[in-house]
Amino acid sequence: MNESPLDPQGVPGLRREQLPCHIAIIMDGNGRWANRRDLPRIRGHEQGAKTVRKIVTHCARLGIEVLTLYSFSTENWGRPKDEIDFLMDLYVRHLIAERDTIMDNNVRFRHLGRREGLPESVLAEMDKTVAMSRENTGLTLCLALNYGSRDELAEAMRGIARDVRSGKLDPRDIDVDLISRSLYTTGLPDPDLLIRTANERRVSNFLLWQISYAEIHVSEALWPDFSEEHLNEAIRDFAGRERRFGGVGASGERRA
Repeated sequence: MNESPLDPQGVPGLRREQLPCHIAIIMDGNGRWANRRDLPRIRGHEQGAKTVRKIVTHCARLGIEVLTLYSFSTENWGRPKDEIDFLMDLYVRHLIAERDTIMDNNVRFRHLGRREGLPESVLAEMDKTVAMSRENTGLTLCLALNYGSRDELAEAMRGIARDVRSGKLDPRDIDVDLISRSLYTTGLPDPDLLIRTANERRVSNFLLWQISYAEIHVSEALWPDFSEEHLNEAIRDFAGRERRFGGVGASGERRA
């Protein structure tokens, strides 16, 4: 591994091996950003989409392997219909508009979540972006859209149960690796760093299995205000922590 500092576009003072491999972000605060400016909530979502472009591009430059963005949860269907309709239209427009950015930055796009319930227009544009970027070798961008971790785990368990019932799988062979391979994130490393914006401190049914040992960073910035420097700050916080995974650290203290 190269021990030299990153190039000027990187995080000053950090080496490549100090960066997280997989960053997951709960993007929170679009509505509050709009409310504080006496704007409709949809304007916050529009500004938040611009932040997505900045953060994706920055992660690609840094050499981050995976970025997962929590965009729309299964619980978000309880929002007002006009807001949901706007969001679904925004996804369509954003997927189309950002294809050049995705290709220019060698980003591979991937969807995490349930397809059922999403409009055909969203699924069509999402599938086009997935297919177009499939051979890219840089950052993997995962959009958690219509995603809920408990639903993901339940779906995985149903699949495993079907295999047991059909005789394809012996119950004794069910282990952590099998469960991980049965999730939407199969083939991806677990998140090293979980960021939540808007000073909220919940994980909100996001990647519950996968973030078992993720370092958590809470940013006071609302998502539309979240900048490259805010991300650098989170990465510096991550790099300064001693990750023990239940083992013993340098001080001899055992911690989870």
